[in-house]
Amino acid sequence: MSEFLKRSISGILFVVTVIGSLLLGHITFTIVFFGLMVACLLEFYMLGLKAKVRPQALLGIFIGAALFIWAFLYASGRIERITITGFIPLLVGIFVIELYRAHQQPILNIAYSILGLLYIALPFALLNFIVINGPSYAMTYNPKILLGILFLVWSNDTGAYLFGVSIGKHKMFPRISPKKSWEGFAGGLLVTLLVAWVIALFFHEVGLRHWLVIGVIASIMGVFGDLVESMLKRSIGVKDSGKFLPGHGGLLDRFDALIMVIPMVYAYLEVMMII
Repeated sequence: MSEFLKRSISGILFVVTVIGSLLLGHITFTIVFFGLMVACLLEFYMLGLKAKVRPQALLGIFIGAALFIWAFLYASGRIERITITGFIPLLVGIFVIELYRAHQQPILNIAYSILGLLYIALPFALLNFIVINGPSYAMTYNPKILLGILFLVWSNDTGAYLFGVSIGKHKMFPRISPKKSWEGFAGGLLVTLLVAWVIALFFHEVGLRHWLVIGVIASIMGVFGDLVESMLKRSIGVKDSGKFLPGHGGLLDRFDALIMVIPMVYAYLEVMMII
């Protein structure tokens, strides 16, 4: 099987799985995105090992999983906000456990363990607040806003690639990503705004003005997300975050843009009182 065919099949299966999990309901959403978050955390901590850092991977994944579950339960009105205090001893535990590990770089180990939670677990947990609303006796699940965000992120990637390959001349960040150009960024933004206009015709949960703003956020933060992950990989000396998707690399390579976009879009939606 050719490399192009492998890449195409794995890419299609990935998109179908993600979109299908959202359309089928809150149970499939929870299962699939919970699994994706755990897998991304595992990839991130494995990258740490290649950088000669020894993060507390098991505890980090446990805390990340607990955060995702807490967000789901809180968003659906099943638990009170005070329960978030349960994460305090877990976070403190990272520092205490490091005392007994006797590794040469305890500060790096602690920092990398917590970074995984901020960089990956938190954005995935916030997805629950975008698609689920309580209270528990009348929980509503609506994946349309998240679907729109995904379409915008993917549109930005596609537009940036097409414009960058065809007319890209002025490098955006050659130290980190030599292939990214300002022409590609402009093209990605243009395509994203066009897709945002189309989305507004079908997904009325958010008005056209808000979809356009979300499109701008997705375009800008999507680029930063890609650059940040490229920076992390370059510092370690690896090309891909993993080998989960043949021809595409790891899951982090697929979600690098989204994990930067989601917190900013969530903040915007909260400020505008849309969710």
